[in-house]
Amino acid sequence: MTESRETYHVEVAGLSRELPLFEVAQGVRIAIVNILGDVELVKRAAYELALKLAERNPEVLVTAETKSIPLVYELSARMDVPYVVLRKAYKPYMGNALESETLSITTGALQKLYLDEKDLRLINGRHVAIVDDVISTGSTLQGIRLIVEKAGGVVVAQAAIFTEGDRAKWTDVIALGHLPVFLSEGGDGA
Repeated sequence: MTESRETYHVEVAGLSRELPLFEVAQGVRIAIVNILGDVELVKRAAYELALKLAERNPEVLVTAETKSIPLVYELSARMDVPYVVLRKAYKPYMGNALESETLSITTGALQKLYLDEKDLRLINGRHVAIVDDVISTGSTLQGIRLIVEKAGGVVVAQAAIFTEGDRAKWTDVIALGHLPVFLSEGGDGA
């Protein structure tokens, strides 16, 4: 039996979606964007973002191991540039991996991001576009940026399907839409 859940309506890349609202902290709800399996949204969003990213001329795309993987793959294919996925767990085959820490609003816990040794050569000396599905607190964005800079890359763009929260905070992000954070009495807006 499926529970009825409040949703938030969005129009993005010429498509309509109803995003379910979930509480992520006391009195704080967000609209959850889950592009996994939504091929139509991934393809349309990648098309729109590729047009916007073209003027920045990225030579490689970088994302974290999240729901944004299908988006970065589709962008990579459209733009004919390689992509790198930063992992959330270290594996011995990753060699001398670079790492940084991040705090995600959806997990509420510190996470580490790792750049596989084999991917260093793809980033070193290259112009990089950071890609995510939703940029909310900026923690993941900052974690990715730190690794790209440690690897010798230059961030030329940050892109997402949506930004979230304080719109003024994301003026430097290429995004297709913006999501509010829903606060009820006692919510701290975190």
